[in-house]
Amino acid sequence: MKKVLSLLFLCIFLFIASFVIVPKSSSDQLDDITKQINDLTSALNMSINATRPLQSQLDSLKSQIQDIKNRVAAIEQGVAAKEKSIDQRYKDLARQQEIFNQAVRRYYIDSYKDSPLIPFLSGSSVEDITRVLGYQQAVENQNKATIYNLATLIETLEIDKKALEDEKTKLTAAKSNLDEQSAKLDKIVTGARAYQANLSTQIAELSATQQQLLAQKYGSLGISLNSYSMLGGCKSDILPGAPDPGFSPKIGFFTYGVPNRVGLNQFGALGRAKAGQDYNQILQAYYNFDSISDVSQSTQIHVSGNGIDWTGSLEDYMKRIYEVPDSWTDNNLAALKAQAVAARSYVLAYTNNGSGSICPTDQCQVFKTDPKGGNWEQAVNATAGKAMVQGGSPIKAWFSSTHGGYVFSSSDIGWSGTSFTKRAQDASGPINSFSDLQNNAYDKASPWFYCDWGSRGGTAWLRQEEVADIANVMLLVQADSGTKEHLYQTDKSNPAGTDTWSSDRVKQELRNRNISPFNFVSSASVDADFGVGKVTTVHINGDAGSASFSGDFFKTYFNIRAPGNINIVGPLYNVEQR
Repeated sequence: MKKVLSLLFLCIFLFIASFVIVPKSSSDQLDDITKQINDLTSALNMSINATRPLQSQLDSLKSQIQDIKNRVAAIEQGVAAKEKSIDQRYKDLARQQEIFNQAVRRYYIDSYKDSPLIPFLSGSSVEDITRVLGYQQAVENQNKATIYNLATLIETLEIDKKALEDEKTKLTAAKSNLDEQSAKLDKIVTGARAYQANLSTQIAELSATQQQLLAQKYGSLGISLNSYSMLGGCKSDILPGAPDPGFSPKIGFFTYGVPNRVGLNQFGALGRAKAGQDYNQILQAYYNFDSISDVSQSTQIHVSGNGIDWTGSLEDYMKRIYEVPDSWTDNNLAALKAQAVAARSYVLAYTNNGSGSICPTDQCQVFKTDPKGGNWEQAVNATAGKAMVQGGSPIKAWFSSTHGGYVFSSSDIGWSGTSFTKRAQDASGPINSFSDLQNNAYDKASPWFYCDWGSRGGTAWLRQEEVADIANVMLLVQADSGTKEHLYQTDKSNPAGTDTWSSDRVKQELRNRNISPFNFVSSASVDADFGVGKVTTVHINGDAGSASFSGDFFKTYFNIRAPGNINIVGPLYNVEQR
């Protein structure tokens, strides 16, 4: 008896191991989904902790959740089918239960009543005895088979049911988790969009006077758009030998690169040339184009403005461009060749293949009536008649001296969108931090790569109390935008024709609105989206606690309130404290 039961359970175990109904892939998928939900929760918490996550990051998270929901729905359908199958099997089992009971009863009755001697006592011949013994063995084998098969079916069904319940439990938890994370995400998306709308409104509400002041203050920096002259107000007050402002502690806001960052990065091209790239590889890094094609070298170019009225062939014009230093000789003049092709493409697009004229300043391309000669002329000759073409026409290949490790598309900086400009990190490796940027950016050798712009008394450093005043101005604008015409820099006359409020008056106005003002700022830091190269949030800490502002909002009102012509000139900047 024990031997029979042991055999029965062994067979049940082997049967179950071979035919468990729940597919391993479904369980694996649920485990994978649970892991993804945990990862997603972690990512969402990181996004929630970030003051204002970018819309692109939120859209990506939303897409991940939708993908997981779709997979859960597919598994849910499979679970429903399995549940239906198991229910049917239980119904079938009920009909077979009686057969099972009868088989067990008959087996045990037969095992006790059938004595091995009966065939010998009752049989009249060897044939009869053999026949009776064979019959008894057949009946016994049939009973055993019936018991085994039905017992296996029952055991397998119970295991399948347990596996299904486990799967349903996982599925319920996954769906609950998804609902929770979806609700969080919707809240983040709604908040981010509201924030962005509010920010857009705040920027749009800048008065004409404020916009004019910002333009004038920026214009006073005299930033050159090319790397040939490198004129302008970049101070780099952290470099050895920089002037001492005469006070400490001190805080400075340093910008990466110059403002536009569209198209060819001239110092980036030099860095790429030093890394071994040829001019075609360099151009592909900064523009989208179909090909570098031959164009007519005899196209006539007319230059007009700044006392110059000159007309000549395309290649004669090219020999008179002064955009980059002649000393850039790395990798077979690759940087100069890239600049030559870009400049040739630009003038053809700007003048519509010579039908219009072009100015001789860096607002167009720097042109002089005397040929530049030297390495530049070699680069022009080596690329004679070559221009970047898209859709059959030369592209308007913008360029500037220093991009600060990034390339922007034209629409990123408020220009009309173009298919030939692109957005990218301009670096030899990934940029995930300011340290990565300093180490990997191709234009890191530019003297304008990391600068504090403008000055007040020969330096762009600010006192802790001055940064506190700038932060207070921002708090007041957020609380009451009607005060903004009183919040210009205090060391110049008010351009709106009204009174400019002192730092003490700004503090009092904040107190009147139940807002605690800063008397000093002990530290400041920024959060940045290193994917695109833009400050997202500025954090201020001081005696009034802490405050956070969006990167664009902070930059705007910093430039309105900061003394002298001190400016943050680009979307990516950092804080230095000494």
